[in-house]
Amino acid sequence: MSDRAAPIETPTATAKHAATNAAPGQVPVIGLGASAGGLEALELFLRNVPAGSGLAFVVIQHMDPTKKGALVELLQRATDMPVQEVEDGLRIAPEHIYVIAPNTDISILGDTLHLFPPTQARGLRLPIDFFLRSLADDRGPSAIGVILSGMGSDGMLGLGTIKEKGGGTFVQEPGTAKFDGMPRSSIDAGLADVVAPVEELPGRILAYLKHAHPAAPSAIAIKAKDQSALEKVLILLRSQTGHDFSLYKKSTIYRRIERRMGLHQIDEIPDYVRFLRENRQEIELLFKELLIGVTSFFRDPLAWEYLKTTVIPALLAAQPEGGTLRAWVPGCSTGEEAYSLAMIFKEAQDACRPPRSHALLIFATDLDRDAIDKARAAVYPENIAVDVSPERLHRFFNQVEHGFKVGQEIRETVIFAPHNVAMNPPFTKLDILICRNLLIYLDHSLQQKLLPLFHYSLNPGGTLFLGSAETVGTFTDLFSPLDSKLRLYRRLDVATHAAPVEFPDAFRAAPSPSADPARKPAPVPNIQVLTERLLLQYYAPAGVLTTEKGDIVYISGRTGRYLEPAAGKANWNLFAMARGDLHFKLDAAFLQAVRERKSAIIKSVHLGTNGGKHAVDVVIHPIDDPSDLKGMVLVVFLDVPDALEAAAPTLVDPEIKDISQLEALGRELLQARSEAKTIRLEMQTSQEELRLSNEELQSANEELQSTNEELTTSKEEIQSMNEELQTVNHELKAKFDDLSRANNDMKNLLNSTDIATLFLDDDLNVRRFTTQVASIFKLIPSDVGRPITDIATVLEYPDMISDAREVLRSLVFLEKALPARDGRWFLTRVMPYRTLDNRIDGLVITLSDVSASKRLEERLREKEHEALAVFDNMPKAFALLTTVFDTAGVFVDGRFVFVNEAFADLWGGPGGEVLGRTLREVWPGNEARWRAACQNAAVHGVRGGFDLFFEHGAKTVRCSAYRPGDKPDRFCLLLEAQPGMLEGPCLKDASHAASGEGTP
Repeated sequence: MSDRAAPIETPTATAKHAATNAAPGQVPVIGLGASAGGLEALELFLRNVPAGSGLAFVVIQHMDPTKKGALVELLQRATDMPVQEVEDGLRIAPEHIYVIAPNTDISILGDTLHLFPPTQARGLRLPIDFFLRSLADDRGPSAIGVILSGMGSDGMLGLGTIKEKGGGTFVQEPGTAKFDGMPRSSIDAGLADVVAPVEELPGRILAYLKHAHPAAPSAIAIKAKDQSALEKVLILLRSQTGHDFSLYKKSTIYRRIERRMGLHQIDEIPDYVRFLRENRQEIELLFKELLIGVTSFFRDPLAWEYLKTTVIPALLAAQPEGGTLRAWVPGCSTGEEAYSLAMIFKEAQDACRPPRSHALLIFATDLDRDAIDKARAAVYPENIAVDVSPERLHRFFNQVEHGFKVGQEIRETVIFAPHNVAMNPPFTKLDILICRNLLIYLDHSLQQKLLPLFHYSLNPGGTLFLGSAETVGTFTDLFSPLDSKLRLYRRLDVATHAAPVEFPDAFRAAPSPSADPARKPAPVPNIQVLTERLLLQYYAPAGVLTTEKGDIVYISGRTGRYLEPAAGKANWNLFAMARGDLHFKLDAAFLQAVRERKSAIIKSVHLGTNGGKHAVDVVIHPIDDPSDLKGMVLVVFLDVPDALEAAAPTLVDPEIKDISQLEALGRELLQARSEAKTIRLEMQTSQEELRLSNEELQSANEELQSTNEELTTSKEEIQSMNEELQTVNHELKAKFDDLSRANNDMKNLLNSTDIATLFLDDDLNVRRFTTQVASIFKLIPSDVGRPITDIATVLEYPDMISDAREVLRSLVFLEKALPARDGRWFLTRVMPYRTLDNRIDGLVITLSDVSASKRLEERLREKEHEALAVFDNMPKAFALLTTVFDTAGVFVDGRFVFVNEAFADLWGGPGGEVLGRTLREVWPGNEARWRAACQNAAVHGVRGGFDLFFEHGAKTVRCSAYRPGDKPDRFCLLLEAQPGMLEGPCLKDASHAASGEGTP
């Protein structure tokens, strides 16, 4: 946060509103960023997007760059909106979802998405920041960014750019995120407009867009009622925060207020004033809103490069060797620009030939104390690698757990302090003043006062560095451009200026016309105060107020005779500034006074000034009262008058009576000097040893830093791969869910067929079985993996193992009907188990219960036996034949399949000799007698008869042919001997066809 005020304009809810703020026809776009654990959040978010929203969504997810992602298919199941992977040059459409392609970065221009190959190494890529920054640049106040579950801090810089452009930022509640790194980093940076559970975010976005104001009116267009309400808001802000925003641009403040109104779904400013009075916390939030200061390292790189290569070398050349450059960065926010200046100063100093030993002191100030605290901590997230080169990261930063910390060399050059540029005195005697993106948000009258003040603060030839949208305006007599495009200006040394410089005490809004200055009573002079002021000015001793460590916090009177600034880096420590011998004597006495909590006095310390010497008494007084100064130490310097100093004995103490005492004192003095010399030598030796030890420690420290950097790089790569694995894991989980559902479907299908199915592997071990198998094989779930030979079964199948191995060998399925010991029958099929890639991976054994069919078969067989018994006991000869057809389907013969005993007697031999033989074989040479009648009976179902002569018994037999059913596959013969007919083989053919003739 900073005392600058970035513009805030609300985005739109529908395509109609989007066309109002954005270019005509532009589709409103929502950028969704997620990483580890983000798939569930994305699905939940999309499920809660209502139909007809008119919005387009671009999903940026950390993905494995080497594999094709399944994110499109997974998200499509959660929404009815079309989901597709982004292709280069793809035009976006409302109510569509676009998913980043692996190993790409996405940018947007108008309504077209463009793909870029990543420039960062794997593990250092920030695709969410890349797209959100592009979205902010393209859509400005219409941009909306959403950060969901994920590790790291990707997306934080992108949200910062959106917020700087006036867009809306929404973040998932960290407590509901599977990984809270990304949401928490954005929240901690103060970049989240709305923090809510992911299922509430779509509704909050639509509500925000619904109450958004298309454009902020100018101060002239604000209605009188709104003008009054706006002033009341400023009064509430001033009363609670102590800061007066009356000199900020009214349009800027109005946009900020409208933004807060949109978040709270408030339509009128008077209603918002009432809301502020009822919710004091909202005043603080509005104050933070007005202080939005989104900054970054080396923003506008060309300007910083010019500063490094041209401006700073010129300033160094103009400074005496060992001098100190002074710089001021008002509105420094979280310190990035101040540290950027320190880094390029070091680089410019290193580039000087011959090398220069100048120092740099940077005063970085801001209105926001929270931002100052973050700047002092000097810890920044890992994604600053986008703006800071690897060389600068290596040289000026140290890797810490959650990002990078500015190194001590840079940190010591910057002093951060809370400061209001419109109320507090400026820093002076400056060589560089960097004030970027602050003036454009201030009222014109305040700008006209600040630029002369900046001129006053700079040394002749000093440099003013403004933002890309700022200029010096009409003050061309005060500043000349070094490079107008880069907004770098040189201070001109002018004797006079048209108007006197106004200091911040005069920066006040114009009083209202009703105010009467004459009514203010003149202050009454206080004689006591005036007298005490004169006494302090002319007669009080000089003194300083310090901390218990000797750091000076206040100076009273002229202390130049006792204290002087030390060379090098500015140091306001009492011991560093003490002159001459005062440094050594002050150290011991100060520590004694602080330790014992009582005053200590140092008498007659001789100090050299202006070629002479004078004596001073020093009083060191620890303060316990008043309580506001408790813990401080007051050090007072009392000059000893010359008369008293002259009265002091100059030779020896009067108590020394004789020469022997003087000799003894002389010997003691020599001994003391010798001991002091020895001690000095020992100290020098110890210092040399310490120096060598320090060098060794520095070398070890450098090695540890190198190792730490390697470990950090490995950690970043592992973290990146972990995020990719998280994404792959979610995709695999979705696939597993699909397989689980398919497995459940298959299980229910197998169970519903009521067919026992047993799966075996190549070694005939149990792989899986259905529930019906348990009634045949004594299997329980824990038997999976056991050989099937170890499992008891009710099936009478001793050849099961050999048959199974034969099927594995021949790959030909086998089918058998097998009985069980409990009376059941099973139709058993043994088949090879084929995978989708046509590989044999075991066996499938199915067992269908055919007990009912077997029982029916037995009954049919019994009935058949009964029927055959009836035919067998008939007095007439009977024969059953099957029809024999040729290849053309023409009747040619009949084959005996059953004859009764009467037929055997008539035949004159066992009936078994006839079975299986054809008519031609049984009655050779008589085909003409039986062919026509048998053909008509079998094929057409027409009864017919014919006569045959049987040699056995020398009798003629009447044969009757008929078909027992409707199928031509069989026919029957009834035979009966006929007396009184011609006999013998030469008998004339007596065969005939008698249509409708009954059976004899």
